[in-house]
Amino acid sequence: MPDLAHTTIADSIATLTMNRPEARNALSAGLIDALAQALERIEADASLRVVILAGAGKAFCAGMDVKAVIEDPSGMRGMLLGLARIMRRIRLLSVPTIAAVQGAAIGGGCGLMVVTDFAVTHAQARIGYPEVSLGLCPAVVAPWLIRKIGAGRARALLLAGGTISGREAHELGLATHLADHGRVAEAAADLARHLAEGGPKAMATTKRWLNELDGTLSDELLDRGAELSARAAAGGEAQSRLRARLDR
Repeated sequence: MPDLAHTTIADSIATLTMNRPEARNALSAGLIDALAQALERIEADASLRVVILAGAGKAFCAGMDVKAVIEDPSGMRGMLLGLARIMRRIRLLSVPTIAAVQGAAIGGGCGLMVVTDFAVTHAQARIGYPEVSLGLCPAVVAPWLIRKIGAGRARALLLAGGTISGREAHELGLATHLADHGRVAEAAADLARHLAEGGPKAMATTKRWLNELDGTLSDELLDRGAELSARAAAGGEAQSRLRARLDR
């Protein structure tokens, strides 16, 4: 059984890596469970100063596993709820978080990128929310995107569907840092070392205050988003479009 999400720690910096490179780190039930377990260990480690979220292989995260959506649409609510709560836990970590987006960050993968405090990518990365094009509803990721880039820009991005380049994502504010292709991991590590120099109590207090100011979401609202997304995923429109995509 592969280690679907593994954590390495060096110099008080944890790197949590999604490890399904053969599936572009698509979010299966197993990967979502593995991320939840890894976050539990991270939350309990008072020695950590920064957390980097990364993806193994060429992609950061390709979003929800299309095969899982088709094969078990009734199970999507649990998966989406699990993803929603993972995103909230990442946001509530008392230490700064960085997404190292070396490749595609799609749908839920883009949601994971947006929920972190910082995101490093490169100009050619493929980033975005193609859900509406696939008959899906981006209800789980929408609230975080609104908090990141504002309601107007979020509305345009989610309703248009498709993807944008890493450069465009940086210009819109989805990514905070743009690195050269092939140097995303290095740039994220450099940023992590800088952040680790901050006072841990000051950092934790500042993060709590920022979360309060931007209205970090309640479980109730996240549950509602998961329900809306799951209902759309189980519908005939999404199922037919996803099957057509899988058959290409």
